[in-house]
Amino acid sequence: MFERDTLYIGGSHEKPSSSDMIDVYSPFTEERVGRVPEAHEADVDRAVTAARHAFEEGPWARSTPAERADVLDKLLLGLQMRSGDIASLISSEMGCPMSFAHAGQAFATTMVVEFYAQLARTFPFEETRPSMVGSALVRQEPVGVAAAIVPWNVPLFTIMLKLAPALAAGCSIVIKPAPETPLDAYLLADVLDEAGVPKGVVSILPGGRQMGEYLVTHPGIDKVGFTGSTAAGRKIAALCGERLRRVTLELGGKSAAIVCDDADFNEVIAPIVGAGTMNNGQACVAQTRILLPKSRYKEGVEALAAAVGALKVGDPSDFSTEIGPLVAERQRDRVLGYVAKGKAEGARCVVGGGRPKDFAKGYFVEPTLFADVDNKMTVAQEEIFGPVLCAIPYETEADAIRIANDSEYGLSGSVWTSDPKRGIEIARRIRTGTHNVNFFMMAMTGPFGGFKNSGLGRELGPEGLRAYLEPKTICLAPGIEP
Repeated sequence: MFERDTLYIGGSHEKPSSSDMIDVYSPFTEERVGRVPEAHEADVDRAVTAARHAFEEGPWARSTPAERADVLDKLLLGLQMRSGDIASLISSEMGCPMSFAHAGQAFATTMVVEFYAQLARTFPFEETRPSMVGSALVRQEPVGVAAAIVPWNVPLFTIMLKLAPALAAGCSIVIKPAPETPLDAYLLADVLDEAGVPKGVVSILPGGRQMGEYLVTHPGIDKVGFTGSTAAGRKIAALCGERLRRVTLELGGKSAAIVCDDADFNEVIAPIVGAGTMNNGQACVAQTRILLPKSRYKEGVEALAAAVGALKVGDPSDFSTEIGPLVAERQRDRVLGYVAKGKAEGARCVVGGGRPKDFAKGYFVEPTLFADVDNKMTVAQEEIFGPVLCAIPYETEADAIRIANDSEYGLSGSVWTSDPKRGIEIARRIRTGTHNVNFFMMAMTGPFGGFKNSGLGRELGPEGLRAYLEPKTICLAPGIEP
């Protein structure tokens, strides 16, 4: 049982403003695994006040990039030393298999910190440019006080997509973890203390939607970073638009994996299934629409069915488990609702389609494969966020590209072919923020985000740092040297 009775406000462990608590339950055992305070508006006020004072009066915003990089290096070391605890805690909170918890939760988080620690030492925070008369000193200054609102599926990783560049930029930040997964953020608070982050710079406030909206609209906030659903992103965008507040939104996805007619199914099917079902299918970048050439459709469906049917469902703490429970009962019911919708609309359920019979408890859904799917069907258009894959036939390469782009989303995608040059050309024609050729991975050095309803702005790469910076020009008369 993980229990804390304080909130992390401005770098100090403070008593909350109310006695309300958040109970965290294991999706596998359905038993309580943690309890932490629930933050309210008064706690947001204290956190934003501390962040505002730290930004305007404290040393952090005026520190050198190298000094901030040194702190990020200490943060990296602290997270690396606790990687096992982080993986175990996140697995118990949200049910992801332990293998993914180590790679996709703990290790991925440290990769983000490492990238921004290195970037802070080399990024051109200040440069001189020639001008029509004299010269221009162009500075990249911290945007101010940021708010970070993150989801439950990769909680610490999505925190770090905002926290690491904010710290590298010299910002202060208030973080709101999801109420389903607030526990890992307390481990982060411990590491922040050890790393020497100055008081006031970081606050961590678990809470619900009402508190999150209060944080987004707080007059002391300069920039909002949000990862979550497209519906919630639209509301946050509107609230920020009314206030001319900077905002980055990483939202939903319905990504297509295009399997070319020259692909070796023996090599590509397993990684495609892995990319579609990772984290129990609870990933915005999941490759859930699998586009197969009609000339090889039967062969492709049979290979997919064998791979999906072989996935091991079970206890997420077992390293051999490949599919664990979904995060909550409501999520399981939502996914099963989509499965029923797929059957009703005429898709053929080849594998799965229900709850596994071997588990009396746990919010499980069987890994499911639909075949004979038309891209207009609900299961091909809406983000299910569970282990449900759709096999969609296509006629020609141009048809595959059309189907892949026929979505309100544009977050990720992949193409699988024996001809890499062909794969690159196809990737260039897909309207997504990231794309993969013959594997599936996120590049820490490249921008991550979406086209269309998948979001606004970018995280990761230098672009992720620029999201927490404001460019400023100082015009210098002839003869003045910076």
